[in-house]
Amino acid sequence: MSPPETDIAVRLSGVHLQFGKTRLRFDCAIGKGQIVAITGASGSGKSTLLNVIAGFETPDAGKVEILGDDVGGRDPAERPVSVIFQEHNLFAHLDVATNIGLGIDPALKLGVKEKAKIASALLRVGLDGFGKRLPPTLSGGERQRVALARALVRRKPILLLDEPFAALDPGLRAGMANLLLDLHRQEGHTILIVTHHPDDVRLLADSVLFLDGGHTLLHEPTAQFLDHSDISAVARFLGR
Repeated sequence: MSPPETDIAVRLSGVHLQFGKTRLRFDCAIGKGQIVAITGASGSGKSTLLNVIAGFETPDAGKVEILGDDVGGRDPAERPVSVIFQEHNLFAHLDVATNIGLGIDPALKLGVKEKAKIASALLRVGLDGFGKRLPPTLSGGERQRVALARALVRRKPILLLDEPFAALDPGLRAGMANLLLDLHRQEGHTILIVTHHPDDVRLLADSVLFLDGGHTLLHEPTAQFLDHSDISAVARFLGR
């Protein structure tokens, strides 16, 4: 069942894109405040789905609505979304505080109030005192925490994460997942997270959007999704 209209954060209606010989088709409605895992086999369109919502890809047909507004034609910067990629997109020559400050003002016109926001975000992600460090001196998990802090200072209601833990070992993955849950409880973001890992689904997701062959095969509560043994593509994902 779809959430009531007033409770929908993101809706894709009849969205089509053509990539070579592959046609991707997306229809879904994401409830406000949910954490939704987007998963499926490689090439099923997971990252493309995030890129359509963020505005990095323009569909050939269909409508993308965010918080009730049609965002077709809006640039990524004009959409109420923050994106965290697997490679975290930090500038190696800028210190951590400056990288985070870009989330507040790309021109880096940062006053006392803005610098306080940066310090607060670093504290919240467990990196208090790291402001003057350069990204190459950080571990993979620390760099992802910086990317998360930058998303926090942007104060956007929709957070999109594309395989954010893929390069992390299991211990760091669990730590980042728990940090994301803590921040979600505080902020109430709507979060869409692309993942290949069933453990991420079990730990994080309220519901699962499962893509197969470039279209939405399932969108259902996590417990229901994890109970599937009757759909081969889902069973393969779950290791059955």
